[in-house]
Amino acid sequence: MEPHHYDRGMRLLERLSLERLRRGLLREARGAVLELGTGTGANLPLYGRDVQVTAIDVRPGHLAAAGRKARRAGMAATVVCANAQDLPYADAAFDTVVGTLVFCSIDRPEAALAEVRRVLRPDGRLLLLEHVRGLTPWSRRLTDWLHPLWFALQGECRLNRETAATVAAAGFHLDHTASHGRGLLQIIRATPIAEPHRP
Repeated sequence: MEPHHYDRGMRLLERLSLERLRRGLLREARGAVLELGTGTGANLPLYGRDVQVTAIDVRPGHLAAAGRKARRAGMAATVVCANAQDLPYADAAFDTVVGTLVFCSIDRPEAALAEVRRVLRPDGRLLLLEHVRGLTPWSRRLTDWLHPLWFALQGECRLNRETAATVAAAGFHLDHTASHGRGLLQIIRATPIAEPHRP
């Protein structure tokens, strides 16, 4: 989807709730920040000025739009074409990793989370805002029912992923989760679990 069509399609959702949720989550970002799947850069104007943001995406057109948004907001973000499943960064390079509405579209979320663990510092944080398999009986039925048709139409976004469980299975401690949007959106704050020391 072209960047301007994507932004136009998301405008109402952003005004209703997403921008408020993004803003609250991004307030917690600290230090060197890696943003996964930045898309057209909706988050970039919302970061504090005391962080250093590297924003990645696999779509060059979206990255160009993100760069323009960052410049208009006076945000000195670095935008890079890269895949979350194979991050081109050194171990322990970042204090915070952020993802918003991205893990639905990553082919191998387990691989991406292994990479996130690798590039996060031991005291770093993972901050996510994701749409997920419904967290109420009604929303679970809805996402399970809609998923096959939705995925067939656009081939990228999975409506019924259980992202918090995937994060926990990848070696993170779920510090806090919160449900929004009638159980269709979830905020996840997590920290990497230290690996056992081997003598």
